[in-house]
Amino acid sequence: MTLSRIWSGFIIVAITVACVKCFFFGETEILSWMVIGKADDPTNLTKVDGIIQTCWTAVELCIKLIGILALFMGFMSIAERAGGIRLLSRIVGPFFSKLFPEIPKGHPSMGHMIMNFSANLLGLDNAATPFGLKAMESLQELNPSKDTASNSQLMFLCLHAAGLSLIPVSVIAIRASQNASDPTDVFIPCLIVTFVGTMAAMTIVSIKQKINLFQPVIIGWIASISILIAVMVVYITTLNADGIKSFSGLLSNGLILLVFLLIVLGGLYKKIDVFDAFIDGAKNGFETAVKIIPYLVGMLVAISMLRTSGTFDVVILGIKNAFAFFGADTRFVEALPTALIRPLSGGAARGMMVDTMTAYGADSFASKLSGIFQGAADTTFYVIAVYFGSVSIKNTRYAVGAMLLADLVGVCTAIGLAYLFFG
Repeated sequence: MTLSRIWSGFIIVAITVACVKCFFFGETEILSWMVIGKADDPTNLTKVDGIIQTCWTAVELCIKLIGILALFMGFMSIAERAGGIRLLSRIVGPFFSKLFPEIPKGHPSMGHMIMNFSANLLGLDNAATPFGLKAMESLQELNPSKDTASNSQLMFLCLHAAGLSLIPVSVIAIRASQNASDPTDVFIPCLIVTFVGTMAAMTIVSIKQKINLFQPVIIGWIASISILIAVMVVYITTLNADGIKSFSGLLSNGLILLVFLLIVLGGLYKKIDVFDAFIDGAKNGFETAVKIIPYLVGMLVAISMLRTSGTFDVVILGIKNAFAFFGADTRFVEALPTALIRPLSGGAARGMMVDTMTAYGADSFASKLSGIFQGAADTTFYVIAVYFGSVSIKNTRYAVGAMLLADLVGVCTAIGLAYLFFG
């Protein structure tokens, strides 16, 4: 019901703002923009599509997902038959059994979740989505109420949406392309923000589900992960932009190939029909991709209407005027478009970041803060639509509120870090 009200609110607000602009401010073209989009303009870096084009985009995105989902779910099927997922579940079981008390010991969903978190950590979006959808499918098997999100699904999705990521490669690459003097200067703030956001998401959901986070196992795992991240941060800070890009590519792509190799070798060792297992999993990936099309179309259309109507411009202007009225520093407001649209669309947020760098310079405070926003968290509403849609969850309970609250913590942390690191 919460998601239904938010979706309805997006559409109502977007149309209301567009009508006010059209009939009171003479911007008659805005209604056409909302339906058919803006005309191509090479200088318009934040160009948005209209409703019709957005529908096509959603379907095209799902078509592209079919191949990715088929590939990774095929390999996941081999790993499951060979017992690899259960082995991984037993390894992470002591930690996950505390965060996910409703999941039986050794259940495959634990292995699927750790694969998803690992892919996110390395910035492997193409791998993270199939692993995450498989995790949701496994958790749905344990869900007593099939149309209502379970506690375990809520915890998993909030942690996933927090987007703990080690290296914001795309942000660094874009900053380098815009001739920033030090493209990697946002690396540490991005990592800190995603870590704080993840801890915030974990804390918020744990309070709601009455989970005690001060258990030795949880503290030990978090401390171990923190130390591992710190060691890698120390090493990465010694590299330049090209070195970071090379290291990230070697680490992430090398691990993917290693996982594929280990899965196939494990399947052969267990003497299972690896190709038959792959095909069964790939079929499941195809069905999942088709299933999420309606959810994706609905969410992307509502987001497109918000952007095209100029609603974000109205919100940004209001925030800037409010802080200016109290005499506060308003430099951070120039980067807020990226933060506001990040939960709605990763591609649109990327466009906002580029637009900020073009307007204020790649080395400006606003551009650096915009880069931190882009490198932090995931696209909240996309995650909700796709992941819950894949298992036909209608009642998302407090998922939206918990994710947005964690996003807010991340935004505030990002602003504070930007002033700390960049003045």
